[in-house]
Amino acid sequence: MRKKGKRKRESRPLVTQFRLTFTWIVIASIMATVITYAFAIVLYIQAQYKSIYPANYYEQQIPGIDAYVRERNMALLSQSGEEGLKNTISGDGILYQVVDGEGNMLYGTNQENLFETKEELFNQLNTTFRHQGNYIHAVPIIDDDGKIAGAVTLSYQLKTSYAEDSGRWVVAVLIVALLSPFLYIVGFTLLFSKIFVKNINHPLQLLMDASRKIKEKDLDFEINYRSDNELGKLCSAFSEMQDELKKSLSAQWKMEQERMEMVEALTHDLKAPLSVIMGYSEALIDANIDGDEKLCKYLAVIKENAEKSSALVQQMQYTSDLEKSDTQLQLVSVRLSEFLEQKVRHYELQARQKKIDIELKMQGDAQTPFLIDADRLERILDNIVSNSLQHTPTGGRVSISVKVEKERISYKICDSGSGFSPKDMEKAFDKFYRGDEARRSKDGHSGLGLYIVKQLVEQLGGSIRIDNAESGGACVMFWHKIFENNGWLE
Repeated sequence: MRKKGKRKRESRPLVTQFRLTFTWIVIASIMATVITYAFAIVLYIQAQYKSIYPANYYEQQIPGIDAYVRERNMALLSQSGEEGLKNTISGDGILYQVVDGEGNMLYGTNQENLFETKEELFNQLNTTFRHQGNYIHAVPIIDDDGKIAGAVTLSYQLKTSYAEDSGRWVVAVLIVALLSPFLYIVGFTLLFSKIFVKNINHPLQLLMDASRKIKEKDLDFEINYRSDNELGKLCSAFSEMQDELKKSLSAQWKMEQERMEMVEALTHDLKAPLSVIMGYSEALIDANIDGDEKLCKYLAVIKENAEKSSALVQQMQYTSDLEKSDTQLQLVSVRLSEFLEQKVRHYELQARQKKIDIELKMQGDAQTPFLIDADRLERILDNIVSNSLQHTPTGGRVSISVKVEKERISYKICDSGSGFSPKDMEKAFDKFYRGDEARRSKDGHSGLGLYIVKQLVEQLGGSIRIDNAESGGACVMFWHKIFENNGWLE
């Protein structure tokens, strides 16, 4: 029954759900406020005259004290009468002062000088007046001859007061009760909005999971959400799109798989005949005892192109292997400084033929051993540096900058060649892109070099980009994450 009611709530239109959520917030806040105010009123009534004194609490005592003073009369001029006067006052909110006929203070808890002259005292008798924010009530003391022998002054304020700490706690509770409507609005807004968001998040999470599965080329799933509202219609439309994608992409993925299998088969079948051609070419060249220059030239061309074809076949085979989703990294412990210095010495052999200077710069802790897929990193560097050497003119320069950071290693390889064209900047990493004339090899190439590099860098958890240096020439920048035994540092 509860699940049925929940499904009914979730199936309502979003606007209706929003309006109901707002209505429930208002109703719940009003009901909670009414209950809280009722509790506060009961608490105030019970605490009145016990923990909390009303503003006129001490004023109500004045007539009784006035009557006591008139009854005791002359006895109050002696300090022995102070105890009785003190017992007549309830609480600490009334200060008293007994003065003689000249207005001079005899005793009391109020130490202020209320009267400057005798006349001022006489004028204020039997009255209540204000003095420095307090109310002062003056009661005359009359001797047996009917003359004014003195007076008793009572000082108080008209404000709510408390009976020690308990009264302050009650007032604090009452203040919180007065502010409770705002607190209830905030609290119920958080509560009901959380329920509202939860109802929305459920189908959205299903859609995000479905999107991730489509990205992973997995269309065998079902969005288990049925509703007549906007989200239900969205899920239904997504399911229809899934069916259409399944029909079209399944055929496309099948063709792609068949293409990859065909490339693998072709590369495998081409290896043997190419090896035979190269072997027989070498044998014929060695067997040319007569030194027929024309025959040697033809055989050299055959051998050279067979070697190029073999290299292209190997590159296509490697590209096909890279595109498989089950490729695993082969991590080994490598001291980066030694690894790079050895690679640079290898590149110097190629660079020496064109009198090209190669410079290696390293920043950070390159002496610490890192877990690296050395084969992949070596192939990345070989492709980029070989390309730079190929397009750098005689007497030029190639710089390799490496920076070891906390969570990754960055590389920047620049040359003094012709740089990248706008079209290169856009398509350099596309498969089989051969480049503009400015950076195209005279012998041609497969257009797979930077494509392979990009795939390898991404497998190492990094990214790559190209740019032109300010001084001219091309720059290739890439980085990869630093690995630990238990995985990547995130």
